[in-house]
Amino acid sequence: MTALSDPDNWVAEHGDYLYRYAMMRVRDPAVAEDLVQETFLAALKAQGSFSGKSSEKTWLVGILKHKLIDQVYRARNGMQVEDIALIADNFADRFDESGHWRAEIAQWSDPDLALEKDEFWRVFEACVERLPPKMARLFLLKEMDGLSGEELCKALDISTTNNVWVMLSRARLRLRDCLEANWFTGRGSGET
Repeated sequence: MTALSDPDNWVAEHGDYLYRYAMMRVRDPAVAEDLVQETFLAALKAQGSFSGKSSEKTWLVGILKHKLIDQVYRARNGMQVEDIALIADNFADRFDESGHWRAEIAQWSDPDLALEKDEFWRVFEACVERLPPKMARLFLLKEMDGLSGEELCKALDISTTNNVWVMLSRARLRLRDCLEANWFTGRGSGET
């Protein structure tokens, strides 16, 4: 069982990580700061309910995830629904007959090591920044926070789960192209 550290140390120990986590999702420094502050306030109120089954950092990230989802619900009334069109015809040339990516990514021989590198995450964040805001939010809520199709429809005011999957496919393809250009083939070139 893990015990919580002194709440006076939470900002110093976890503030930067939580801020980066929030920034990657909301892309607004003021909103990210507010979300982290709300997270710390909620954690302070709920510290008696901490069971110790996870690390303090994991527990705080869990609280932040709920704050992020609440923020998406609050903000969705001001967002415009993107026009969802058919998936582009050029998708077919990206996959082989079995549905796997045609391109081999030989440079990434040790995925665990590469994912741990700060450089990769900087490139990844820059690539996410290039996505349209709603598409970026959708991708992050699905892939990083694990929301279901139905939850995504509600949170982002998307009419059908089919539209969610179309938008996710587009986001993944754009991210793949960006990562391919800036991480797998353009590493260290500062092309982001």
